[in-house]
Amino acid sequence: MTDPVQKAAEVLKEHRASIDRLDAVLIYTLGERFHHTQAVGKLKAAYDLPPSDPTREAKQIARLEELAKEADLDPDFAKKFLRFVIDEVIRHHEQHQT
Repeated sequence: MTDPVQKAAEVLKEHRASIDRLDAVLIYTLGERFHHTQAVGKLKAAYDLPPSDPTREAKQIARLEELAKEADLDPDFAKKFLRFVIDEVIRHHEQHQT
């Protein structure tokens, strides 16, 4: 018979391994996303377009809030996370403008 503490340690190890894999997916996904947003920033700078697009940002936030609900993720957290990402993208775009 397996010791309950040993079983719990095995389950914990499995969860942590999944968390580690998902963290890697998040980092690589963000890297790919920023690769595309950097290209957008350079394009905007080349054509003297504004670094931010509030209409698109609002649509994206609303879309991702819905996705968060579908994924059983706190929509407020998703909104804050996306706002953080968007603000960082805009900061990068502004750097291309100078």
